[in-house]
Amino acid sequence: MKLEAKVMIRAVKEQDVSSICTIYNHFIENTVVTFEEEVVTASDILKRITKITADDLPWFVAEDESGNIMGYAYATKWRDRFSYRFSVEVTVYLSPEHTSKGLGTKLYQVLFEELKRIKIHSAIGGITIPNEASIALHEKFGMVKVAHFKEVGLKFDRWLDVGYWQVTL
Repeated sequence: MKLEAKVMIRAVKEQDVSSICTIYNHFIENTVVTFEEEVVTASDILKRITKITADDLPWFVAEDESGNIMGYAYATKWRDRFSYRFSVEVTVYLSPEHTSKGLGTKLYQVLFEELKRIKIHSAIGGITIPNEASIALHEKFGMVKVAHFKEVGLKFDRWLDVGYWQVTL
């Protein structure tokens, strides 16, 4: 399926918090793509957005022409030590009804352009394995698998592997 014509990618605003919370909580409650197990509140999401933007890192949302948030992507510090300041971890989440339509690609295009603009050197993406759609999205942006950790997460009584993909910008 093709991406809807009227999608705007823009910087996150405080008014987006509730929609982001709804999208993310779906993944917490129903999937293993995140290892969080307890739903988050709008206040939790606002704190995360505030921290990321205070670190001068980007958080974007995809909005349809009616103002509905369809997904989001952001970058966080890879690690806190000063020497890591040019490396980030990238993340993208889409509402379930907007997957497989090119929206993740569009969000990552904007995110990666901004990361280059602010002189980020390395982007890293962590993926619960298996997840062919997420792997394909990350590899579309030149990311290559650099690590595979076996059975490092336990969710829904199931041991899970995590892989890391990386690209030099």
